[in-house]
Amino acid sequence: MSDTSRSTDRAAELFHALADPTRLMILSELRDGEQCVCVLAERFETGQSRLSFHMKTLKDAGLVTDRRQGRWIYYALNPAALEDAGSVLASLRPGRAGVRVAPPARARV
Repeated sequence: MSDTSRSTDRAAELFHALADPTRLMILSELRDGEQCVCVLAERFETGQSRLSFHMKTLKDAGLVTDRRQGRWIYYALNPAALEDAGSVLASLRPGRAGVRVAPPARARV
């Protein structure tokens, strides 16, 4: 896989994770520091399984980190991943070098 393809895949993964309003609200809640999943579930008035789905998406994209303490999981923002997202957006400005989206491969008939 080329560097361009990896960069494009990484950008798509980041922005997929950011494309959901609930996940954006979760990230906003984590701005003030680490939160227990129990607090997040209560704050968002959602079930554990639905919240787990969102947290897995954010974690897979590298936007949050987690640690287990006893029976609870604590989540925190990963500032480096947020900087990556900002860098991708900045690279899309005219006249800037950055992530290039490779054209789709032609389908063979």
